[in-house]
Amino acid sequence: QVQLVESGGGLVQPGGSLRLSCATSGSIFSLYVMGWYRQAPGKQRELVATIATRGSTNYANYADSVKGRFTISRDNAKNTVYLQMNSLKPEDTAVYYCNAHRSTVVPPREDNFWGQGTQVTVSS
Repeated sequence: QVQLVESGGGLVQPGGSLRLSCATSGSIFSLYVMGWYRQAPGKQRELVATIATRGSTNYANYADSVKGRFTISRDNAKNTVYLQMNSLKPEDTAVYYCNAHRSTVVPPREDNFWGQGTQVTVSS
């Protein structure tokens, strides 16, 4: 139902910056909590950041490991979520996945969609 298309990954030096984009289609974008996750070899997939829209306000949450360095944002008019990554470290190297999530209590419903993933490599 919801399609996610990611872009912006690549190779960057430590201390550098990268901006990831995730364009969505297929549903009402503003109703979904959007998030970025990442998974490195030998590690569990971990939450990087999420952003939800309630009324005219966006609420963002970050993993402790990226607070102060990464910024998640969304443009509901463009159905797109972004992840601005600054001061990148080698430990940020991972495949980054875009996620769209929506759940309701009545009726019980759980929607969860993933992008294809984009590789981010931080190395000198």
